Amino acid sequence: MDASFDHAPEDLWVFAYGSLIWRPGFDHVERVPARLVGLHRSLCIYSFDHRGTPERPGLVLGIDRGGACRGIAYRVTAANRAATLAYLREREQTTSVYRETVRTAWLEGKPERRIEAVCFVADRSHAQYAGRLTLEQQLHLVRQGHGRSGNNRDYVIETVAALESLGCRDAPLHLLAERLKGPHETPADS
Repeated sequence: MDASFDHAPEDLWVFAYGSLIWRPGFDHVERVPARLVGLHRSLCIYSFDHRGTPERPGLVLGIDRGGACRGIAYRVTAANRAATLAYLREREQTTSVYRETVRTAWLEGKPERRIEAVCFVADRSHAQYAGRLTLEQQLHLVRQGHGRSGNNRDYVIETVAALESLGCRDAPLHLLAERLKGPHETPADS
């Protein structure tokens, strides 16, 4: 995005699909359940920073092609627009694994409202794009992952809890969270 986007005179909408749902970290004046069409939530990004390291990667969410995704849309005042974008870029783009883009989102309500929201889409050409992994591969990566934002296991469980509070069930993520809550042997235990 260019500087004119950052300093546009209108309010900014941000679409959240993962940890931004439960820990946005920026001021907002509205928080509304929303959905994107054409993208789905996926645990498809190797984390080398927030939830893992290059030597012991974790796994974090991205939104990837196809399907639909329920999440939260935050409205940020025009006065806070540039600061919010700067914050999001620092948080989400530490390794440039996402493409910052603006997509149409639908806000829940009667009637639904259509907005344009900033979101961070998985860059399939990036080295950290994991693509589709088996449940066992996901479990291994999440169990080993720990980075500057904490434990990868907690990230998955917190996200699932946030989705449940929205009345949303993401079957693959919920299955992973259930398995993570069970007994297991971690690499540190061996």
